[in-house]
Amino acid sequence: MEWNELLIRYGEISLKGRNRNVFVKKLRNNIKDALSDLKTVIIKPERDRMFLFAEDKSDMEEAIARLPHIFGIQSFSPVAKCEATLEAIKEKALEIIGANETAGKTFKVEVRRTDKRFPLVTNELQLEIGSHVLRSFPDLIVQMKKPDIVLLIDIRIEGAFLTAKVYEGAGGMPVGSNGHSILMLSGGIDSPVAGYLMMKRGVSIDAIHFASPPFTSDLAKKKVMDLAEKLSSFGAAVRLHIIPFTEIQQAIVSQVPDNVSMTTTRRLMLQIADKVREEEGALAIVTGESLGQVASQTLESLTAINAVTSSPILRPLIATDKLDIIDIAQKIGTYDISIRPYEDCCTIFSPSNPKTKPKLEKVAYYESFTDFEPMIEEAIEKRLIVELPLQQKDDFEDLL
Repeated sequence: MEWNELLIRYGEISLKGRNRNVFVKKLRNNIKDALSDLKTVIIKPERDRMFLFAEDKSDMEEAIARLPHIFGIQSFSPVAKCEATLEAIKEKALEIIGANETAGKTFKVEVRRTDKRFPLVTNELQLEIGSHVLRSFPDLIVQMKKPDIVLLIDIRIEGAFLTAKVYEGAGGMPVGSNGHSILMLSGGIDSPVAGYLMMKRGVSIDAIHFASPPFTSDLAKKKVMDLAEKLSSFGAAVRLHIIPFTEIQQAIVSQVPDNVSMTTTRRLMLQIADKVREEEGALAIVTGESLGQVASQTLESLTAINAVTSSPILRPLIATDKLDIIDIAQKIGTYDISIRPYEDCCTIFSPSNPKTKPKLEKVAYYESFTDFEPMIEEAIEKRLIVELPLQQKDDFEDLL
């Protein structure tokens, strides 16, 4: 059957007080951006729900496919419209129930009377429609708690709207409702998941990636661009900053002892990320670090790395097991991209025996023999900035 509109239900937004309209507006804008190429879509927000209309059937189908990925939506339902008369509602109810498998299924009717002029009150209408459905589908069983089928009826001034299908949304908060941060995107499994989780909490992101050509390849760069593009599908565009890091990394290898070179690498990356954060007006830096996963992620290493900045460092995966991180990566579609066999600069220059408990004063002492600041400024100045999602997929090749 054909659906006239979608009913979008808010998640955590519903708990907001006086500033709820701010979050609703952000969600509306994110949905509008995600569906911008669907020309017949119209979005109408209300305080406790949102409605989406589409004249074109293919636009409606595409909207249904995209909405589950947009943060801030708890659930949504395709809705069929009819006249707000008892007979029209009965007819439409049978049409909707008939589109479902009914044998041995449980069901109930829920009514919302926005238009109080309707002659039957809520309980009367629920009983009338429920009885009518049971007469036509005697194999259905009435069950008030957690039934298989819930027939939802909304009586409004402009007509009656019915649905029996609920799609789960992504939940969380609308991206951009809780500020902006810089994501350090390595190309591995963890950092895209960290970015996803921060976006789910309403944080919009710019991503920063460090490339060391010719030691890292164009395929490694495309891998990161694909990860950033995947993140951009969750309700907000992502900008990717690709930093040329070869000169700095070679200076680290030649001037800093091998066993603390990874600590210095991470410290310089963080300094660059912090400068980009300041330029972009972001409030924090996000990383995919998980405590104890590798040598650079022990408490001692994180302390030495953190010392280069006073900016907030957000680590949403800090206490998460690797297998749990992999599960999330597979769920959101980044895992297969992350495991492509193209190494990033941290992997290629990884020391054979890194210190797990580096001393901050020693690391700073080794770094003091090289003036990294001019190299840092040059790397930031020469960075490549990619706006995602790309309008044309062929644009990838032009950026490599």
